[in-house]
Amino acid sequence: MSLRIPWAEKYRPKRLNEIIGNRRAALELYRWVLQWTKGIPDKKAALLYGPPGTGKTTAVYAVANELGYEVIEMNASDLRRAQDIDRVIARAVSVGSLFGAKGRIILLDEIDGMSGTEDRGGLSEILRVIEVTRVPIVMTANDPWDPKYRPLRDVSVLIRFNRVNKNIVTKILQNICMKEGIKADLSALRLIAELSEGDVRSAINDLQAIAEGRKVVTVEDVKALIAKRYREYDAFTVLKLLFSSRTSEQARAVLSQSSLDYNDLKEWIHENLPYQYSDPEELAEAYDALAKADVYLGRIVKSQDWGLLSYAIDMMTAGVAMARRHPYHFVKYKFPSRMLILSKTKEVRQIRDRVLERIARKAHISKRGAATEYLPFLRVIFRANPKMAAGIAKWLELNEEMIEYVAGDKSIAKKIVEFIKPQAKTRRRRTQRTLF
Repeated sequence: MSLRIPWAEKYRPKRLNEIIGNRRAALELYRWVLQWTKGIPDKKAALLYGPPGTGKTTAVYAVANELGYEVIEMNASDLRRAQDIDRVIARAVSVGSLFGAKGRIILLDEIDGMSGTEDRGGLSEILRVIEVTRVPIVMTANDPWDPKYRPLRDVSVLIRFNRVNKNIVTKILQNICMKEGIKADLSALRLIAELSEGDVRSAINDLQAIAEGRKVVTVEDVKALIAKRYREYDAFTVLKLLFSSRTSEQARAVLSQSSLDYNDLKEWIHENLPYQYSDPEELAEAYDALAKADVYLGRIVKSQDWGLLSYAIDMMTAGVAMARRHPYHFVKYKFPSRMLILSKTKEVRQIRDRVLERIARKAHISKRGAATEYLPFLRVIFRANPKMAAGIAKWLELNEEMIEYVAGDKSIAKKIVEFIKPQAKTRRRRTQRTLF
């Protein structure tokens, strides 16, 4: 059984006849796109809306495969300014296909991800592009009923995607188990389907997580996943568990029970050590362990030797906890002052969310997983290797402010952007030679 390919992607329907949930909505989209073969319809855009994981994006690609079209997909939250729209979409709707496809569909994903004053220009520009387009434009949204999206609704065919019935989700999971050679209790699959609340992608991801390393899936396995999912603690509880740990093993386990990454945990420990440890010897030993963890993290940045990470985590968890000689006592912990300065800026939080959304979409994981499993490593790469970072930023479709957030330094972000721009110029020259 191969788990390298996310099953949500591996078993994504490729044709209309493979779609089970929201099939009627997919056929409605197909009929609308088919109208373009007879001439430009009155409404030149389609807005697919409904909860996550209900097959909106899948339907677009299935329709495209059915008609031999190519799909040009862009995330709408990347197109916040009018010039972004003009640069990307306007060319896509006017230039012919480079790959011999019969036609093309422009897909603007997560249109309701556009927010803020800058987006007003982007929305008006999308409307302008829809007015002049010569190819179908499809937009997706979870909730398009914000008043500011009314102009888009007025010029679009609205197609609703409902939450997928849990019986249908169960059937999808059964088919996957059969193809993967997994013997699964029907009651276990029904429980996964019920927990997904109509989100097929979430249900498939849960099944894959449970089935890893197994050939049999039971109800107990599903319940274990649920327990693990809700056994994640906030930063204040994590500190309490860490400082009250009696063994090294307990201290090491704390990080795995939290959504914090190791860099954030280091900041929290550094801020609160003087409040938790009043004995000078305890405090000195704990700070020595934390300092060694910081040294290991610095060496990882320089050498890219990730084998040192386990030592860093051991020092900041077990090393700090085992410095305690006196009984644990309750302390009112404080939010790290350095992180507090950043968190006070709403824009920083919004940028962080958009970065996590890109990572989650590309890596097929949750935003929480992106924050704990990917973002810390990306920060190290962006600071240590701008050229490599440029390729990653391009793949993740990060704009300049997102790159600056990940890099944590304006000068480094500029270097990364400089590496990206020559690639873009070379690509444009190649495109021009192809076209002319």
